[in-house]
Amino acid sequence: MSIELLKIEGTKEEQYLQILPQINGLIEHEKDLIANLANITAALKQQFNWWWIGFYLIKNNELVLGPFQGPVACTRIQYGRGVCGTAWKEKKTIIVDDVSTFPGHIACSSFSKSEIVVPVFSNNQIIGVLDVDSEHLQHFDDVDKTHLEEIVKLIRIF
Repeated sequence: MSIELLKIEGTKEEQYLQILPQINGLIEHEKDLIANLANITAALKQQFNWWWIGFYLIKNNELVLGPFQGPVACTRIQYGRGVCGTAWKEKKTIIVDDVSTFPGHIACSSFSKSEIVVPVFSNNQIIGVLDVDSEHLQHFDDVDKTHLEEIVKLIRIF
């Protein structure tokens, strides 16, 4: 069986609208969480070529690195620390235009300049976060927020 996603052209909004059903198709019949998170990160990395994209999952009251695409990353993040830990604590998406201005930012890579972190929920409980970093300042906006929140809503825990 061959699965291939083609790079979509168009505005950022158009790209998200076209990749959303493709991601849903990749994960809708797979019950393994890690396999689904891996395919989501691969599809988004292929489409948008962000510096780093990945998931952190809550284990033993800390965020632990899950499937990702990009350079080596921080393995564990404490509750309320950095952008990821803050998004977990506040249970909301956080967009940071310039990570050097975020109090307590955890610098896994000096190349990361802006970031968006989206909480992942299952049965109204936060189970982790989707973290996306860009090597460009002010890279993320409400279009990213809206569509990345839609994408994480596709994640199901069986």
